[in-house]
Amino acid sequence: MNKFFVILSHTYKNRVKSKAFIITTVLTLAAILIMTNIQTVMDTFSGDGEEDSSIAIIAEEPVASTLTSSLAGGELFEGGEEEGKEAVLSGEYEALLVVDLQESGLPEGHYYTEQLTSSSDAEARQVLQQIKTNIAAENQNLSGETLTAISSPVAFERTALEEGAKSEEELNQARVIVYIMLFVMYFAVIMYGNIIATEVTTEKSSRVMEILVSSVSPVTQMFAKITGIALLGLTQFALFILVGYLGITLADSTEGSLIQMVGLSNPDWGVVGYAVLFFILGYFLYATLAAMLGSLVSRVEDAQQTVTPMMMMIIVAFFLAISALGAPEATYIVITSYIPFFTPFVMFTRMGMVDVALWETLLSLGILVGTILLLGFIGARIYRGGVLMYGKASLWKNVKEALQLSKKE
Repeated sequence: MNKFFVILSHTYKNRVKSKAFIITTVLTLAAILIMTNIQTVMDTFSGDGEEDSSIAIIAEEPVASTLTSSLAGGELFEGGEEEGKEAVLSGEYEALLVVDLQESGLPEGHYYTEQLTSSSDAEARQVLQQIKTNIAAENQNLSGETLTAISSPVAFERTALEEGAKSEEELNQARVIVYIMLFVMYFAVIMYGNIIATEVTTEKSSRVMEILVSSVSPVTQMFAKITGIALLGLTQFALFILVGYLGITLADSTEGSLIQMVGLSNPDWGVVGYAVLFFILGYFLYATLAAMLGSLVSRVEDAQQTVTPMMMMIIVAFFLAISALGAPEATYIVITSYIPFFTPFVMFTRMGMVDVALWETLLSLGILVGTILLLGFIGARIYRGGVLMYGKASLWKNVKEALQLSKKE
């Protein structure tokens, strides 16, 4: 057991001190702080450009008065259309809005900007549309009350009849949490799976493995490395959660913050708890597979190719989970949620979106845990023989040879 902790400690310390780990962690923490306080960041950077956001308006009354009073930054331009264009090009105005009246009396607009990507015309289009609607209503002798009644959206409410079904607000909140957790699981499993496979292959290519196997059993090595990388991941995600919590705390005090808009001020901790559980089980499932595959090759270049089938399974699982967000009770989603390599992603998504029966949850967890134990047993045997193999061969030949070598020990 002492040797297990020595390898675990060595794996953890080497990785946590690496430049790649430090740079990735710092950049991710910065991104989390920015995302959780995106409204504050946008307000900070947009404040300097408020003076340049004015829009020149060329129009006849009464359209001109309505536009200048309704359009943010709208200013009546006294000159002609060509002069207005020159003013936009010189930076005096952000845009020029020219409004002409058709024979029917309805307005039509032309919006000029220096670049089509440099400004949004959505607000100008919306205000002009409202003006057109009002003029059309006056032409048809429609009262303001009648126009309001026509324009107001129809009253429409959705109610779920099934007992225990989530409300619209709960579904929106769960959808956001599931999205976040799916991306976290996806990138974490891919990243740490690659790290484990590369770690094993690197030691084999440097012949360190020949020294290790003489004093420590290969099985001890495999699970020590898997646990060491798991602790590395926990360290990184603990930092992410801490900084994310601080960012959310700061953002929550800002009116209209991103956290408030997506409804995460008071998250569903049950969904978060299941996310952590499926994340841990999914990690050990794919980590064991990655360590086994990494032991079959002796070059880092070959390791990337060997773990490609595993990466493809992760990608398929991720897209199935994304599909499950829109149709969590579809037959193919229900079936794939019990396939162990897809379960951490698909079953978690189902549980976040709909009320899954307890027996379904326990069955999926049982299948997943059983698969991890089985894969650990088979993977340990392949790892025991694989770490002693050098040279090139096909994947299946390497597996066969590794199993044969493990029997001779």
